[in-house]
Amino acid sequence: MKDWAKATAHPFVIAGPCSAEGEEQVMNTVKEIVHHANGKVQMIRAGIWKPRTRPNSFEGVGEIGLPWVKNAARAVGLPVSVEVANPEHVEAALKNEIDVLWIGARTTVSPFAIQEIADSLKGVDIPVLIKNPINPDLELWIGAVERFYQSGLKKLGVIHRGFSSYEKTIYRNPPMWEIPIELRRRYPEIPIIVDPSHMGGTRDLIYMLSQQAMDMGFDGLMIESHQNPDKAWSDAKQQITPERLGEILNTLIIREPKVSFDNHSLQDLRSRIDRIDDYIIELLCERMGISENIGELKKKNQLAIHQSERWAQIVKRALEKGKTGGLTEEFILKLFQQVHNESIKHQTSVMEK
Repeated sequence: MKDWAKATAHPFVIAGPCSAEGEEQVMNTVKEIVHHANGKVQMIRAGIWKPRTRPNSFEGVGEIGLPWVKNAARAVGLPVSVEVANPEHVEAALKNEIDVLWIGARTTVSPFAIQEIADSLKGVDIPVLIKNPINPDLELWIGAVERFYQSGLKKLGVIHRGFSSYEKTIYRNPPMWEIPIELRRRYPEIPIIVDPSHMGGTRDLIYMLSQQAMDMGFDGLMIESHQNPDKAWSDAKQQITPERLGEILNTLIIREPKVSFDNHSLQDLRSRIDRIDDYIIELLCERMGISENIGELKKKNQLAIHQSERWAQIVKRALEKGKTGGLTEEFILKLFQQVHNESIKHQTSVMEK
């Protein structure tokens, strides 16, 4: 993690059961994690309060479980983190000497809830990790970070656990990597921990997603691990055994997040990319100028801004040309949709003059 977290290695790995189910279960799981991880886990996690989508589901053991997770973590010499969703949770966690708090995705969606938690932590020097909101809303995520900053907390990090989507994918919560990448651009000092367990929703995807997170230079991983995942009281499908956790951590290829040496070949390639990017921007500016000229003609001849037949021709032509260069259909559609939206804005401004 960053300078406020005393990490012994990169990545910073947080591991533990989705839920604390009993004192023995927590202690056994934590000891097995440390045994199999070979020093590659830096923090223990466990769910105490579990906000569920529907009532009558297991919603956590509550405050009684806090000593279980604290004692288990102390037994192996590691700090411990739990999720909090309101000031009462915060008070209980602090009373039980929990080291790190994290804010769940369902809580991050509510600025009111975030503000109440942030206010309850004024004057407290404790790290807080903030999960992304359920929906792909970067500004809401950043807003939560800013509320904690304004309350005086400086040891902040975020957890990327993917976003809900109506589209059917292999993921429980598709990664949408572009969102945490943009957050990093705006707040480069904030560590980003990736949660492949909630992202994938199945244990089979954890290794792949963990490797992707490392390939993009993120700071750590939060992985759910249970001594007997199939018997877990919550999220059984996405938890892995401590033994499998150790295998994944030992197999990951860890790449340097930054260039730490003089590499003229890399710098030359980056310079070429910069020149092409400049050219792309110049061409887009030129294209929007032409769009405004078209807008003038449409205004003069009382034509609608959006011409569906012309748009279909543009897309078809772009897809055919992009395919020859190895570009995916998904990329071409997203790119030209954004170009088309910007063109409509320019023509609309002409129409409204």
